[in-house]
Amino acid sequence: MENNIKTLYTDIGGQETIDKLVEAFYLRVYADDELKPLFEGDIDEIKRKQRMFLPQFLGGPALYSQEFGPPAMRERHLPFEITPKRAKCWLNCMKEAFKDIGLYNTPAGIEFYKRLVQVASIMVNSSDKE
Repeated sequence: MENNIKTLYTDIGGQETIDKLVEAFYLRVYADDELKPLFEGDIDEIKRKQRMFLPQFLGGPALYSQEFGPPAMRERHLPFEITPKRAKCWLNCMKEAFKDIGLYNTPAGIEFYKRLVQVASIMVNSSDKE
């Protein structure tokens, strides 16, 4: 992505920022009792896929699609029970990770987070049980 095209990916700082975000995010996910069950498996592979997906999501290199095909994220997540509460927890972990790496309340960070809010609502596939 060295062709001087301005994207949200370049605006946030590219892969270096993505890598920091993924690390900060997953520290929170695995500390969250609501989310932890959704992320069982090989943590390194889970983080690798996230580090590949987010650049593509932000207009950067299509790393995820090159290896796995079209993201189709809702379909890929259907096996997991994603409730409104879990979506909120996921967004909160992301918001705190944004704060940790200095992305929160920056113009690019605000736009990035807005996109994540949209994704979180699309991923909900179950109702809260209370």
